[in-house]
Amino acid sequence: LLNDLKVAMKEKNVNKKNAVQMVRTAILQIEKDKGIEVSDEQIINIIAKEVKTRKDSIVEFEKAERQDLEIEVLEEYLPKQLTDEELENEVKKIVESVGATSVKDMGKVMKEAKVVIGAKADGKRINEMVKKILA
Repeated sequence: LLNDLKVAMKEKNVNKKNAVQMVRTAILQIEKDKGIEVSDEQIINIIAKEVKTRKDSIVEFEKAERQDLEIEVLEEYLPKQLTDEELENEVKKIVESVGATSVKDMGKVMKEAKVVIGAKADGKRINEMVKKILA
């Protein structure tokens, strides 16, 4: 991230610079608050959370006729996102492994899915797929 920040500043790429600075700020804040050094996995989760926040805000940006170009920059740091078919296969495996049979078991499935799938799919997509499979 630090190297990308330096490159973005040299290239005067404002969107990338802002996105990377924002992520670094979030990381430093967590390290300061919790007194820990975050792992690579935690950094990926922080980036995924920032992407989700921006995607949730995109409707407001569109109303203001502004695009959030930071999403594209941040997504470069995330693992390759699963296709719908891949996500469905992963969720089916998880449903089978936890023995889920109905929507009542959704909590167990979601808990395991977050561990297994992680940042390879947005929580909302995972949730929708679990509902579809358990319905």
